[in-house]
Amino acid sequence: MSDGEPLVRWAWIGDHLGELADYTGVHLRLGLLPVLFGLIISVPLGILCHRWRWLYAPVLTVANILYSIPSLALFMIFVKYTGLTERTVMIPLTLYTLSVLVPNVVDGLASVPEPVRQAATALGFGPVRRVVQVELPIAVPVVIAGVRVAAVSSISLVAVGQLIGQGGLGYYITRGLQLDFPTPIVTAIVLIMLLALTTDALLVLAQRLLTPWSRSKVTAT
Repeated sequence: MSDGEPLVRWAWIGDHLGELADYTGVHLRLGLLPVLFGLIISVPLGILCHRWRWLYAPVLTVANILYSIPSLALFMIFVKYTGLTERTVMIPLTLYTLSVLVPNVVDGLASVPEPVRQAATALGFGPVRRVVQVELPIAVPVVIAGVRVAAVSSISLVAVGQLIGQGGLGYYITRGLQLDFPTPIVTAIVLIMLLALTTDALLVLAQRLLTPWSRSKVTAT
């Protein structure tokens, strides 16, 4: 990059809109599917940890150990088994979400007032029905708070996957570095930030829709 060259060439962006849209879609898929898979794993695991508290410490320890492993190292481990595919990126990202989602599920269930549980039991709710229809809905705000953190983190980490050829918008970061051309780098960073912000905003909206009683409390005050 020469001294007089602009940081962003808008003509380049205009010429690559279709390609940018394709890579943005790939990036979104690689970032959000691990969060969905992590939630599918974390909800039942969190329910078990809340029911049998002795299980929580070892589960959380394993999740935190996995989270402490650098993403590139995990990618290299899984390459041997899943090759240079999207699964090699999504599996580690799914494992990373557990250290956030499992504690939030447990904390969310712990936030349910005991009188509410007793009232549900008195109405004839069995353990499974009580968890699904009473406790989990009340735990939604705490769980979604964890999903927001996991989603933003996952979207940002996808770019590292470009080191194995599966990084979504990370392609433009490495390409720009190779060509000493800042436009694709800046464009990719801005798009990743917009994806993270948009996803976070949509999750906040989802929380409001799933917990109408919380809006009623705010209105009442």
